[in-house]
Amino acid sequence: MAPQSEFTLTLTIDDLAKMIDMSLLHPTMTDEDVLQGLKLARKYDMATACVKPYSIPMAVQELQGSSVLVCPVIGFPHGNSTTVVKVFEAEEAVKAGGKEIDMVINVGKALGGDWGYVEDEIRQINDAVTRNGAILKVIFENDYLKDEHVIKLCEICSRVGVAFIKTSTGYGFVKQPNGLYTYSGATLHHLRLMREHAASSVQIKAAGGVRSLDDLLKVRAIGVTRVGATAGPAMLAEAEKR
Repeated sequence: MAPQSEFTLTLTIDDLAKMIDMSLLHPTMTDEDVLQGLKLARKYDMATACVKPYSIPMAVQELQGSSVLVCPVIGFPHGNSTTVVKVFEAEEAVKAGGKEIDMVINVGKALGGDWGYVEDEIRQINDAVTRNGAILKVIFENDYLKDEHVIKLCEICSRVGVAFIKTSTGYGFVKQPNGLYTYSGATLHHLRLMREHAASSVQIKAAGGVRSLDDLLKVRAIGVTRVGATAGPAMLAEAEKR
């Protein structure tokens, strides 16, 4: 997103911190890297720390006594596991201490128009998560989708009653004709589209491309209530300066 300087900060630092899921998902992250990220999430009192499933016990221990929740991902990053495996992974993640679960849809099924499969999978995972006291965020991976797919997913997630819909994993790279891979992540166009077509009860999470305080304020202004970011500490440090 292009830098903007036209926004006036009328929110508290706490308001902004509770918009941020601290992303600790890169495949190269060591346990020490994850631990340092958890400490930052706790220091800034963010909404959650978003972690890979094997890091759940560490996150639960490090965040104990804070208001920062543990947010594991499942079917991540490509969403290709069977529904049975995704449901099992979600149940295990909640039992281990996850309070918010970020799942990836089966992108190929969405692109192929097998909407019954897509909806049934989302519903099964949402049921598994909510009956164990957690909430579900559904990752679309918009870089792979056309607007019509995004709209259909918004309608499905509204019917199912999920808590959040989310733009991207951060790893949905698209191969270009020159052989290079590019990634857009959370675009303002897609965020507006999602807010327009999802039920008002379904919140929007932007992931990928929100890298500065001005980006954070910009997406908030169009109805985004949560952001997945590795740059959360930098955003909040900038907010403190303002």
